[in-house]
Amino acid sequence: MDRMSLTRLSRRAIVAVGLLLAPLAMQAVPAAAAPSPAEAWVAQNVQQGLTILNKKQAQQARRDEFKTFLLGLIDIRAISLYTLGSGARTSTPQQQDQFVEAFKEYASAVYYKYLAQYSGQTLKVTGSVAGRPNEWIVHTVLIDPHNPNNADPFKVDFRVSQSSGKFLVKDACVEGIWLAILEHDDFDSFLGQNGGNVGKLIDHLHKLTSDLQKG
Repeated sequence: MDRMSLTRLSRRAIVAVGLLLAPLAMQAVPAAAAPSPAEAWVAQNVQQGLTILNKKQAQQARRDEFKTFLLGLIDIRAISLYTLGSGARTSTPQQQDQFVEAFKEYASAVYYKYLAQYSGQTLKVTGSVAGRPNEWIVHTVLIDPHNPNNADPFKVDFRVSQSSGKFLVKDACVEGIWLAILEHDDFDSFLGQNGGNVGKLIDHLHKLTSDLQKG
């Protein structure tokens, strides 16, 4: 996986998980169908993300607050280690911790840089279905204000879990593609091309993060 591959992955991941945090307006669920707790949680966090990203404050302060919010929204360690793929089996506990930290910084930088691209669009929750115990798939569509007919809305599903009364995003599906699975495959490809060297993958993520933060 080269830089272009990670950039492609980043942009697709933003459309999914990032939609939950972007400056979007949540359309109301029809009155006849009260939102489930998982659906209501998605809606609440859209509004919270909107507030953070639109705050009038120094960029670094806004970036730090956004990062804290993001990391409280997703199961970052579980997602990180899953995407590490074969490296999760061959790496040391110390390397795993280093990868998780690198992934945190990388994800935060990617989402912060590109989320504004979706400003003005509308995310509509269309329903949810139960999955594994204490897990739901929340269905949403992205409404383009420049396409009033919305004949073919962009579909995004969120896999949301609940543990000890707390919801977390476990994965997101964009037009049928689950993003954690895509990341897993791309990182595995990178490791395959670099002799399974997790350190190189960590260094690569650091470099990409630095480039994103510099703009």
